[in-house]
Amino acid sequence: MAILHPDRLFPADPETRSIAGRLYASISDLPIISPHGHTEAAWFAKNEPFPDPAQLLILPDHYIYRMLYSQGISMHELGIRQTGAIDSRKIWRIFAEQYHLFRGTPTRMWLDYEFEVLFGLDQRLTAATADHYFDVIAEKLNQPEFLPRALYERFRIEVLSTTDSPLDSLEHHAAIRESNWKARILPTFRPDSVVDPAFQGFRENIARLGEQTSEDTTKWPGYLNALRKSRERFKSLGATATDHGHPTATTANLSTQESENLFATILSGNSSLEQQELFRAQMLTEMARMSIEDGLVMQLHPGSFRNHNQKVFEQFGRDSGADIPTRTDYVHGLKPLLDLFGNEPSFTFILFTLDESTYSRELAPLAGHYPCLRLGPPWWFNDSPEGMMRFRELATETAGFYNTVGFNDDTRAFLSIPARHDVARRTDCAFLARLVVEHRIDEDEAFELAQDLTVNLVRKAYRL
Repeated sequence: MAILHPDRLFPADPETRSIAGRLYASISDLPIISPHGHTEAAWFAKNEPFPDPAQLLILPDHYIYRMLYSQGISMHELGIRQTGAIDSRKIWRIFAEQYHLFRGTPTRMWLDYEFEVLFGLDQRLTAATADHYFDVIAEKLNQPEFLPRALYERFRIEVLSTTDSPLDSLEHHAAIRESNWKARILPTFRPDSVVDPAFQGFRENIARLGEQTSEDTTKWPGYLNALRKSRERFKSLGATATDHGHPTATTANLSTQESENLFATILSGNSSLEQQELFRAQMLTEMARMSIEDGLVMQLHPGSFRNHNQKVFEQFGRDSGADIPTRTDYVHGLKPLLDLFGNEPSFTFILFTLDESTYSRELAPLAGHYPCLRLGPPWWFNDSPEGMMRFRELATETAGFYNTVGFNDDTRAFLSIPARHDVARRTDCAFLARLVVEHRIDEDEAFELAQDLTVNLVRKAYRL
């Protein structure tokens, strides 16, 4: 008995569902373009079998273990960030026993897709089927067709971008290129570790950046030159974009002297929280200036209160499932940057949000006016059918479709990539079908839009 219904996520109304199905059939086999994600280049450089089911599907996925943690299951039980041997089968059994917790969530949809489409498992995961699931998945992960490169090709991936620190050697990206494997796995420049004074080891990171680029990063001009050189290194390995995970969307336009003075204060280690925020704000403006110089597309992902659970942060470190959305002000925050570069036709600035209240009030009107701005898809907590539908409903009326950039999966969970793109395609087709039934667009336009939302807009926005 199949877990997945062929008409999942399509509207209940028969006429609208029929149109959605036809639209989906026209795009379901199009290639996947993943311009923003967190997969590891090392997987594809080494092309070794993935580990057991628990280490592949549970341990790297904060969507899974944050839900389990919320129900009182400790991260120690789940083996999160543990050194040494772990009991993967025991972890898997805990997960299977609690699988009901994911009912109605996008995580459930993604996992059901992986289980059925990739591994041929057509019974629901429960405590009773846990061992069967574990054994089937473990056996298949050791077969040649489940090696990372084989899965990349099976998934019909056209482009897969990773997210990388300027301090990363990018050796695995270089190894992929040298192997002559015909795949586009591209690095993305994520400079948070060297532009955010609140980042752990920030001053040490600045020193390492100077050593890496042979620049004097104790001085403002040398620091900027080091960042330019780092960006060029990324470009040489195929990068087309940068990505910035700032807590807010605040930007600034300081004079050179003001910037030098602020940088010196930041490096002294005696800066205030307000000075740190001002420095991040200025660095967004500097990154935009560099994007105009070198052509890299700029992405901003603000609005997350990182590591909200202090106890979990102390025990398990960053990115342990305790990041929480916050309110974000784009209209005032971006004004200094947009005053400088908002009308530059060569600059592409993609905005994401965790604050859905900004869709119709701020983001769509901004993107519907400034030539440089585009709207990224619903991200993270909003990466769901409901979140995607709300985005289309609230943003389209002001920004249209063509000031958006398609879909990206933003995931560390490689096997979930096809599932996530399938959800996005089905949801877009459901929205387009409704517009057709309401006689707001013609059906031939809906077919064109389905293609654009799936592949054309993302290729154009990310210069792929």
